[in-house]
Amino acid sequence: MNAPLLEVWDLRAFYGRAQVLFDLTFRLQAGEVMALVGRNGAGKTTTLKAIMGLVSASARQATFKGHSLGRMPTYKIARLGLGYVPEDRRIFTDLTVEENLETGRRPAVAGRSPWTPERLFRLFPNLAEMRGRRGNQMSGGEQQMLAIARTLMGNPDAILLDEPSEGIAPVIVQMMAEAIRAMKAEGVAVLLSEQNWAFAAGISDRACVIERGEIRFQGSMAELMANEALRAETLGV
Repeated sequence: MNAPLLEVWDLRAFYGRAQVLFDLTFRLQAGEVMALVGRNGAGKTTTLKAIMGLVSASARQATFKGHSLGRMPTYKIARLGLGYVPEDRRIFTDLTVEENLETGRRPAVAGRSPWTPERLFRLFPNLAEMRGRRGNQMSGGEQQMLAIARTLMGNPDAILLDEPSEGIAPVIVQMMAEAIRAMKAEGVAVLLSEQNWAFAAGISDRACVIERGEIRFQGSMAELMANEALRAETLGV
């Protein structure tokens, strides 16, 4: 097996004096989709924020493409090729779809086809129909698509996606699933935080179940699907 793209050992995170993550260890390979699943408040979002340097955190080791992430500022982590789409999307609401995409543009690495607006419009046909629409005139699902598309404009090697299916229409959720499969086909790794069990199960290679800031299970999605007792206990499904 090739060296992991993202590797985290004994990740801990804190809000003030309160510890919320306890020694999380996992790896993400190139072109792999791994889902962080668990109930609301389990620590999924905090895990993504800790990797991106957005909360107080420490780890025995945290690397991306062999670069240590310890004490690295968020903008430098992003420049390494690690994209991040937060739960609240954070698009520029006063800019149009095309202008939002341009804010995320970064050159692709040698040998890889770059993500361009036209290519992204094929991936997200809804966005193609609203190129000149401002962000504040879009639905939540449309804003989510734009947030992912803008991140892809940076030509990342991996993307951290926080709750991409939350609060959006089923037809948009299906588009999200197709987009994630397309990223995987292009070799982009995806670390997905998700409460929607069915959505995560349909697109993920592996799963990491988090409960109260600790990993309860880590393995293939097929293994988790077969473990009804664990799903009932930790996910309520």
